[in-house]
Amino acid sequence: MPRQQQPAARPARRRSYDQFCAAARALDSVGDRWTLLIVRELLAGPRRYTDLHADLPGVSTDVLASRLRDMEQGGLAVRRRLPPPASAAVYELTEHGRGLLPVLTALAGWGAPALTERRPTDAVRAHWFALPLLRALDGLTHAGVVEVRLDEGEFHFRTGVDAAAGDAYGYGPAAHPDACVVLDAELCLALGRGDLTLAQAVGEGRAQVLGEGPLAAELRGGRPAGP
Repeated sequence: MPRQQQPAARPARRRSYDQFCAAARALDSVGDRWTLLIVRELLAGPRRYTDLHADLPGVSTDVLASRLRDMEQGGLAVRRRLPPPASAAVYELTEHGRGLLPVLTALAGWGAPALTERRPTDAVRAHWFALPLLRALDGLTHAGVVEVRLDEGEFHFRTGVDAAAGDAYGYGPAAHPDACVVLDAELCLALGRGDLTLAQAVGEGRAQVLGEGPLAAELRGGRPAGP
C-alpha cells in the first residue's frame, strides 16, 4: 500500500486575548514575561544574544530565544549580522519596537515608588537607570550627548532628538559627550519620581554636572560650571 502522506504541520499560533481592544492587541505582542525587558535592553542599541542573556539575569536560554523569535515575527525586532571585523549577529528594534520607549518610561515612573530599597537578590545594571532619568530630563531644549556616571557603571543618552529615529540611550561611556552627570542610583530614582529636579540636586551638592557648553548649563539649571 502506498504510504499515507502526513499533513503539513501548522505554524504555531501565537497566544491572543482575542479582544477587539487596543490594549489587548498591544498585550498580544508584548504581554509575555520578559518581552518588555528585552525591549528595554534593545533601546540602548543592537545587542548580541549573549549580551542580552547576560543583562537579563533569570531568563532561560529557551525563553529568551522564544521571545526574540516572537518579537521578530511581530515586527518589533530584527536580527542582522554586523560587517567585518565584528561579523556577529545582533538583534535591534524596528521603528515599531522603538515606539515602546514612552510605554516603558511611563511604566518605570509608575513602578518607581516600589523601589524603596534594594533586596539582596536584586540584580542591577547601570543602564537600567536610564528610563527614570530620561523621564526626569524630558523637555531639555539643547541637543547633545549626556554621559551618566553611577557607582554601578556608565551609560549615555541623547537629547533633542526623536527617540523613534535611533537609540534612546547607550551602554558605557560616550565617545564625545557634551555633558557628564555624576550621581548615585538613589538620586537617579528620586529624580524619576519627581522628588526634586537635577538643578536642585546640583545646588544641594548631591549631583555634579561636568561640561562648559549650553547643554551642561541647562542641566545645571543655568548655573555656571564650578571651579
